[in-house]
Amino acid sequence: MTAGTESDDPGVPIVCSECETTSRVPLDAVADALERHNEQLHDGDTIAMVDPDIADRIADLVATDLGLLEDQE
Repeated sequence: MTAGTESDDPGVPIVCSECETTSRVPLDAVADALERHNEQLHDGDTIAMVDPDIADRIADLVATDLGLLEDQE
């Protein structure tokens, strides 16, 4: 994986447990970077991924925004 270029956009942390690497890539490059890394180094298996803690936090924010976490009456 390559590190993100200098930009005002926040970098998304990408981790690969098999390669023991971590990098940050611009949000708009995440899908391509993951696909390229996994294709080139892991025969297409989904090994590298967005940092799980970040992915969980994003999922929580989306669920809250959509009202999915509100108490059902």
